[in-house]
Amino acid sequence: MTIKQAKEYIKSTVNLYLKKDEFGEYRIPVVRQRPIFLLGAPGVGKTAVMEQIAQELGIALVSYSMTHHTRQSALGLPFIEEKEYEGKNYRVSEYTMSEIIASIYDVMRESGIKEGILFLDEINCVSETLAPSMLQFLQYKVFGKHKVPEGWVIVTAGNPPEYNKSVREFDVVTMDRLKVLDVEAEYSVWKEYAQEQGIHNVITSYLELKKEHFYRIETTVKGRSYVTARGWEDLSQILYLYEEEGLTADETLIGQYLRNDRIVKEFTAYYDLYNKYKKNYHVEDILAGKAPEDTVIRAKAAAFDERLSLLSMLMDKVLGEIRERMENADYLNALMPLLKAVKNTAGNTWAGASANETVNASANAAASTATNEAANITANETVNTVANILEKQIEAKRKWMDSLQAANALSDEERRKYKRVVRFLERARKEVQMGDMGQGEEAFLQIKKMFDAQVGEMKADVAETKGKLHALFAFTKEAFGEENEMLILVTELTVNTDSARFIGMFGCEDYQKYNGQLRLSGRQEDLRQEIEKLDL
Repeated sequence: MTIKQAKEYIKSTVNLYLKKDEFGEYRIPVVRQRPIFLLGAPGVGKTAVMEQIAQELGIALVSYSMTHHTRQSALGLPFIEEKEYEGKNYRVSEYTMSEIIASIYDVMRESGIKEGILFLDEINCVSETLAPSMLQFLQYKVFGKHKVPEGWVIVTAGNPPEYNKSVREFDVVTMDRLKVLDVEAEYSVWKEYAQEQGIHNVITSYLELKKEHFYRIETTVKGRSYVTARGWEDLSQILYLYEEEGLTADETLIGQYLRNDRIVKEFTAYYDLYNKYKKNYHVEDILAGKAPEDTVIRAKAAAFDERLSLLSMLMDKVLGEIRERMENADYLNALMPLLKAVKNTAGNTWAGASANETVNASANAAASTATNEAANITANETVNTVANILEKQIEAKRKWMDSLQAANALSDEERRKYKRVVRFLERARKEVQMGDMGQGEEAFLQIKKMFDAQVGEMKADVAETKGKLHALFAFTKEAFGEENEMLILVTELTVNTDSARFIGMFGCEDYQKYNGQLRLSGRQEDLRQEIEKLDL
């Protein structure tokens, strides 16, 4: 199965394992909660998936790589305890708590979250001294003499023997206590992740042409060569920094992330060509609706792979802006319940129409729930000053963020959003205090003015992005017609989460027009076959 399918399966399993009866007991006893074993090649995203599951379920996550553990660190260290049995004193060997179990209790104490996932990576690479204890752990959830707390689901992962010389193949007795999921790398699944994470466009556009280069592990005369999803993602980050600093990314750099000589040479050549296209095609002018005539003529005459690269560059620019617009919309949506609480407490009447015109209140249900909780706490406070209300909101939001951070259940997107919320509240508190109007309608109107200014900025940004989206459609039609390239454009806007939300919230007449004209399901397979026939 793909890593995406594995994610949904694990998510469902965790939900079922944590389901309780009317007496608060887990429906599936702990001893029957078989640990999940993700078996797959390195770098397919097993660890990233576990983080996503914890964030989406709102539970904690504790991760460990078992290759780093000895018997003593996993099971605890022995010490001598004095005990009395039938009137006589004896010296008895006891064990300290396992480092792994202690980490779970630390997370529960710091976050206040009592349920979670214990993720043990490379479990089939444990040391020889620790291996005999793993059977007991997998069945009874015990390390040494200490149990994994109830409410913690165990998920493990490992590599097949052909990828790791340290692997110990589990016997039947051990495997019979696991739910085994065989995971394979698949580019189409990773592409969705790449779009969400903002992976460099040169990588995704190259892999669109060379999907077979996405994941490859093979043995050559020089030894083991490999290219993994992890390698592409790490390469993406360094390419961004190289471009910011004006440095040249050559084969030496790329070969540090892609350990396959042929793929390194081909990707380096494509990267150089990509930068040439980026310079020669005047991307900014195209998206401003001012494409030079020679640019259109060149695009019309270009080979299909060059067309794909150009279209990919244009889409990357627009999708990057769309991602920023949606993050801003989510931020304003998260801020609104807090400001309404200030309004209610200050006794001011404000309908918030300007915000509602721009921000879809249902855009982020999880965020709304969290902010509403903070808003309710604030509204019930007995303090009268707006400054004090804002201070309480800041404190509650920071505490909530710290709790999720301690549980490893806060995504980067959520972190950025609520840092912006806190920054606005801090600025609002400062403005109110400096203006010496710490309570009542006047103070709230000052905050409303700040909020409305940001809403106005967002409207202008959205209008600019919609203009670029229109220019992208217009250029695609003029240069390429309404055939394959238009199909690719419409498809990408459909499957990309941010663009789908953007179009649903703010509209796009061009998208609606071509989405209705093109028969997506029937033509995507024709396009795929045409790409495969090209000698690229």
